[in-house]
Amino acid sequence: MNYKKFVLPLVVMVLVVLSDRMTKVWALETLKGYPSQSYLGDSFRIIYAENEGAFLSLGSDLPENVRFWVLAIIPILALGYFGFTLFFNNEVGPWQRIAFAFIIAGGGSNIIDRILEGKVVDFLNIGIGDLRSGIFNIADMAIMAGLFLILPMAFKSSAPKKEESVPFEGENTEIKAIEEVTEEETEEQSKEK
Repeated sequence: MNYKKFVLPLVVMVLVVLSDRMTKVWALETLKGYPSQSYLGDSFRIIYAENEGAFLSLGSDLPENVRFWVLAIIPILALGYFGFTLFFNNEVGPWQRIAFAFIIAGGGSNIIDRILEGKVVDFLNIGIGDLRSGIFNIADMAIMAGLFLILPMAFKSSAPKKEESVPFEGENTEIKAIEEVTEEETEEQSKEK
């Protein structure tokens, strides 16, 4: 097995998880209880939020035991599939490996929060005027980056396989005859020169 193809995906996973964990701690220590901060003409906001649901608070109003299964167990199974594909599917290309690494790291980091804390810390918001995103974090950005990398591959059609032709009876003799005629013509042309 060629282990070199796993180096970059592993580096991506470590960097995503570390940056997500560190920024969440930073947000908890410096932003909790304070009003939002606006930058770049209010197109970028930093605001502390605790999210008990999934991306954009989806599922936050589900009962706690259902929320645990929907937002922790099912994503763990999905990430297990991505991990298995990343490490054991030889047909996965380098860009797909990087995409899977982003998804696994981002999803895994958020799942750790959901299991240990029962919520995820979010603190980033972008938009123009009233058209704004939900509040998100570095892990969410990694998941979206992975999905954007996979998206073009999902619509890419695989080239049809070439079928090898089996010569019909007598076909080989025709090819040999053509080759012999071509060789004779080449020899005659070289003699004329």
